[in-house]
Amino acid sequence: MGEQEAMKLMPELEQDWMLIDGGRMLARTYNFKDFVQTMAFVNKVAAVAEEESHHPDLSISYNVLSIELMTHAIDGLSENDFILAAKIDELK
Repeated sequence: MGEQEAMKLMPELEQDWMLIDGGRMLARTYNFKDFVQTMAFVNKVAAVAEEESHHPDLSISYNVLSIELMTHAIDGLSENDFILAAKIDELK
């Protein structure tokens, strides 16, 4: 999927998602009250990702979670990335 096609799908996600790396990746950062809340959300994301067999890159720093989504097999975005992002949106 090219950047133009990805841009057309962005309105279907919460506005905090960003296209990065020339449109090859979706990224979002979440802020929480504390580490316990961060990890509770990480575990929810992990469960959905495992269910979808589509695993994001997660970076955790105390009360901040950064998520990056891309399909490594094609070195870019696919519809599955947008599906997982939408499912992550539903968790919050």
